[in-house]
Amino acid sequence: MSAPRTTPWSLVALFTAGYLAPYLLPTTVGRLDSGLPLSATQAGAVGSALLLSSAAAGFVLASRVERIGSRTLARFGLALALFGYGGAALTTAVPAVVAGAVLGGFGSGTATTVAATLIAGQRDPHRASTAGLLTVSALAGAVYLTVPRLGPGHGLPLAAIALTALVVWPLTGRLPDGVPAAPTRHHKARLPHARSGLVLATAMLCWSLAQNSLWGVSGRIGLDQAQLSEATVGAVFALGLGAGLTGVLAAGALGARLGRAVPIGAGTVLIAGCIALSASSTDLTSFATGEIAWNTLYPVVLSYLIGLAASLDPRGRWAVLVGSASSLGTAAGPLTGSVLSAQAGFPAMGAVLGAGLLVIALPMTAVALHTGGRPLLPGAIRRRGGHPAALVAATGTPTGTVPEIGAPEQPVVQIAVEAAAVPAQRAYDKAGSEAL
Repeated sequence: MSAPRTTPWSLVALFTAGYLAPYLLPTTVGRLDSGLPLSATQAGAVGSALLLSSAAAGFVLASRVERIGSRTLARFGLALALFGYGGAALTTAVPAVVAGAVLGGFGSGTATTVAATLIAGQRDPHRASTAGLLTVSALAGAVYLTVPRLGPGHGLPLAAIALTALVVWPLTGRLPDGVPAAPTRHHKARLPHARSGLVLATAMLCWSLAQNSLWGVSGRIGLDQAQLSEATVGAVFALGLGAGLTGVLAAGALGARLGRAVPIGAGTVLIAGCIALSASSTDLTSFATGEIAWNTLYPVVLSYLIGLAASLDPRGRWAVLVGSASSLGTAAGPLTGSVLSAQAGFPAMGAVLGAGLLVIALPMTAVALHTGGRPLLPGAIRRRGGHPAALVAATGTPTGTVPEIGAPEQPVVQIAVEAAAVPAQRAYDKAGSEAL
């Protein structure tokens, strides 16, 4: 029996509200630096605190969505985002801005946690995550194009995130009270695929760290090394996010035709080359090529990673934990990029990050290969261990997701038998002559 579907747009909207803050991190940190008495390092630390708070929400709430209820928890997270980011946007007192950013970050993480849990219950998690990435990329691109025209000040990007939470709030009424029911539900059941989940979470932390190490210093690469104007750098970023929309559309059209291993492994290798190119750029052509190509590939690979994490546990716990590990990497990225570039220069930073991504691609691809494939549906069986064929044939639906390791699914043929039903036997005794 398939999991019931939630209203798609309410889930996509919640996903967008949760992911918008990380997408706007460069402009948020830049505005904090220019609009408040903060150094670049201090502004980056505020951004890191925001993302760390978001990651903490995921770790704290990963196993509590069912108990609290997805609708209630989503509204709580959106309320924190509204008042946290909104309060930070309306004040110039640095302690209040920091407190608001941290509070808003926890709200964003809460919304992301609920969205990830619900996505895991969808029949096609990849399609749901692709739609969410498409929406958040479009909204972030619009903000990057609009905010510079509205004047200076630290509050504009923060206000944009707060307004998004406000707009999404009415749509939470269309979310379910709980989460979609998995084939079996044991509230104290252990996490399935524990080893694969831990490997994926660790790899995602490093993967996100590499991405945001570049993203956090991309503005400085364009301004200082490529000698471009601020307006030109902003235009390149907007074009990059626009190209990201194309990438997400391509990922949605491709779907599961190539599985998950090829997009994740090959895509990460290509991203490593884009990072090296962007970090070593000295003119507009190389800088724009590296940034736009990277922004095109990044959401494609991310959508498959989200789908892979969701497939590990239909209750969504691995999706939340892997997403929170990714948020930790995102938070540490800007600081890592700043330290590497200050110590060795931008080209060396790009080479180190690219080499690291090549190494990370191996375990992520291995997890995708080991756990790939969609959950077992009624009337089909995969010869990969798990439930015996007789159990599936007798019940029609297995009592859990059968792990897939190698062979294609084989249909179970039901053969009608016209003979009368055999009367129920008495309980079996010990083997011997009396039992015959």
